[in-house]
Amino acid sequence: MKEMMIILVSAILVDNFVLSKFMGCCPFLGVSKKVGSAFGMSVAVTFVMLMATAVTYPIYMLLLEPNGLQYMQTIVFILVIALFVQLVEIILKRFVPSLYKALGVYLALITTNCAVLGVTLLNITNEYNFAQSMVNALGAGLGFMLAMMLFSGVRQKLETCNIPKAFQGVPVTLVAASIVSMTFVGFGGIVEGMFG
Repeated sequence: MKEMMIILVSAILVDNFVLSKFMGCCPFLGVSKKVGSAFGMSVAVTFVMLMATAVTYPIYMLLLEPNGLQYMQTIVFILVIALFVQLVEIILKRFVPSLYKALGVYLALITTNCAVLGVTLLNITNEYNFAQSMVNALGAGLGFMLAMMLFSGVRQKLETCNIPKAFQGVPVTLVAASIVSMTFVGFGGIVEGMFG
């Protein structure tokens, strides 16, 4: 149980895919203007991370590795991720069309979101078992959500600020993203302190 908590807290705070590993920056910067769309994207990414992990782990362990096909993992994992992204698109288009429109092209980009692929590949690289892989995927999704919601709040606050003309738009967004990212450096020793 302690090991699972370390994996979960590490994935959320210390090894946050967006703010520490800088994966998944495209939706982080593109969909974080409004809290609602940021939350919707976060739920979609978390769902895809969990489902992709649940499917790719057994495929790797039972099919690719025993047959010496480890070199195929990236293409196989991307195909699995694309399948779940299509499922999410169909569900959102049918049941939550306003969110589907708000997410726009960024919803389809979950397929190429390196954070989603990164979770599936790092589970294999870190030699996690299935349960550890699922906890890591959940933590990565929750970490993605935390980053999106924090940055969405920052961006909404920036809209009410008097920003010099030279910094308006993309420059202030990148500066704000870097400051939010630096705050997560402080979590570096938290896991050892909490569970050590």
